[in-house]
Amino acid sequence: MSDMKDILVTTIERIYKKHVTKEVVDVVETGGWASAVWGILTDSEIVNVALAEEHGGAGGDITDLLGLYHITGKYAVPIPVIEATLANLILQQCGGKPTANNATIHLQKGVQIKGGQATAIVANVPWARHVEELVTVAEIDNQLAIIHVSLQDADITLQQNLASEPRDTVVLKQAQILQQYPITAQKWQLFTCWHTAAKNAQMVGAIDRVFELTVRYTKEREQFGRPLHRFQLVQQHIAHLAGEQAMASAAFENMSAALLKGTALDEVAYTTICLDEAIRTVTASAHQVHAAVGVTHEHRLHQYTRRLWAWREEGFTASYWKKERANALLTATEEDFWTYLTSTK
Repeated sequence: MSDMKDILVTTIERIYKKHVTKEVVDVVETGGWASAVWGILTDSEIVNVALAEEHGGAGGDITDLLGLYHITGKYAVPIPVIEATLANLILQQCGGKPTANNATIHLQKGVQIKGGQATAIVANVPWARHVEELVTVAEIDNQLAIIHVSLQDADITLQQNLASEPRDTVVLKQAQILQQYPITAQKWQLFTCWHTAAKNAQMVGAIDRVFELTVRYTKEREQFGRPLHRFQLVQQHIAHLAGEQAMASAAFENMSAALLKGTALDEVAYTTICLDEAIRTVTASAHQVHAAVGVTHEHRLHQYTRRLWAWREEGFTASYWKKERANALLTATEEDFWTYLTSTK
């Protein structure tokens, strides 16, 4: 962990501990968001940590952002921090200028460009109702491009995911394109890795919190005159949780290290697949231990398990990466395949 990342994580966790309560997380249930927390992050320019100094940033990298995403997932903060920071990082990587306005990102293909304007129906856009701009991918003359469009005149239908987070449908009707940059297949692959790594980071954060909540509950709750953690069946659930949490954390660290080296494709794919399996065990065991209490509105467990269920089905999922890696192996030569299997990198 770099000194910058260490300081960043410590600072953000201090902010979240002070300002993010269960009531703050609950505002998303009624269509709101933690605007006050978002204001603190933007005023302190924490959201610019990965931008170059000439763009007002600190010159960090994607792994510094992953630390931010991990803590945000751990506290289930209802703000578009991943979307806004990743949108600006991708614009910068394309050679563009990051936006000073609130923006979101959506990297699913489908937007068409005609006459220099964007037209499309874009589903499941995170936080669209709360932002002014969208960074997405479009096809221009059979070539992929990153485009940056204004949502000022877009029609936005309010929708949400299982955790009640905004996942709106945006209808672009000859929308003004603020910036556009053709990208290569290699750069598209890089952006899918970044997008997936960001989601993985917040899922690992949520898994960490589910484990903490469950262990705390078994120590505080008593049954038949003794704490729950003294019962063998409960201990078995805790052991399963501990194993999955440790495996998820290790996968996250390996993925972060690979991103720094520029060899992240395999690690991002396998971390996504690992987390997809881990979420099944983590959520099932946690709810088994908590029983009916865990699904009540008053308890915090469901705030994290619902997010885990929702996040694993969004963006570039485990199914996407299984197919992507399988196709890569099937098209590899025999020599490449053997090298891949025996590589120690």
